[in-house]
Amino acid sequence: MQLYNVTEFILLGLTQDPLRKKIVFVIFLLFYLGMLLGNFLIITTIKTSQTLGSPMYFFLFHLSLSDTCFCTSIAPRMIVDALLKKTTISFSECMIQVFSFHFFGCLEIFILILMAADRYVAICKPLHYTTIMSRRVCEVLVAIAWVGSCVHSLAQIFLALSLPFCGPNVIDHYFCDLQPLLKLACADTYVINLLLVSNSGAICTVSFVMLMCSYVIILYSLRNHSAEGRRKALSTCISHIIVVILFFGPCIFIYTRPATTFPMDKMIAVFYTLGTPLINPLIYTLRNAEVKNAMRKLWRKKLISDDKK
Repeated sequence: MQLYNVTEFILLGLTQDPLRKKIVFVIFLLFYLGMLLGNFLIITTIKTSQTLGSPMYFFLFHLSLSDTCFCTSIAPRMIVDALLKKTTISFSECMIQVFSFHFFGCLEIFILILMAADRYVAICKPLHYTTIMSRRVCEVLVAIAWVGSCVHSLAQIFLALSLPFCGPNVIDHYFCDLQPLLKLACADTYVINLLLVSNSGAICTVSFVMLMCSYVIILYSLRNHSAEGRRKALSTCISHIIVVILFFGPCIFIYTRPATTFPMDKMIAVFYTLGTPLINPLIYTLRNAEVKNAMRKLWRKKLISDDKK
């Protein structure tokens, strides 16, 4: 039976300087509120709009939901910690954070894959699109994504719980993750690090390659479409490709290398834990006329209902 002498961890956060901590608090509070507002607008618009009933928007709804939960698993704690002199996190809370972070992060990856599959069918097999991507099929695919994410997260928790912690408890990061935890374990972590790379690293890398290959095939197939069809498909695909690169670039950098820490690691983690969920709504709304029109209609309805009152 493993003995855990460590009952809590100390999070060093992004900085220990009091002035910089105040700056971190203001900036990341604004970022987090902006992320909540942007994703809430997308979720509300898709849920209430009758024109956004296609599979693409069904998947976008779940992407915004996973973005919100993914960011919320990290950001509120980081924002509150910026106001405290000493930031500690209990062992159990740390494990919960590892689970939720990997659960919603993996869910986002699977949803991005489903969105790419949807675009592939829509562009490459348009005559069979409604049959292949029926509502029932989409619901089953999303359910599989949730289950798969849970399996991945349980594997991460198993790896974390297999680490013996009996010495230092200072985590040079702003949240609990396996990479910084590996440095605190009082045992050889070579095998666990190998399992981490083969789990998180493989999911990130293989998914990224699959996604980029699918978009290459989609873009190649557009040569047979009309100019208007190419323009519309390109606009959608470019939005998706930007999101994929912004999310997977930092993840691959963090999870496909040995458990060593580079000075930029924490800032890179900030980018994909808070930056990407904030940017995604902007990308999908600014480059998507249907979503913008649906938001305008929703806003008009709100104004009309307020006037009647």
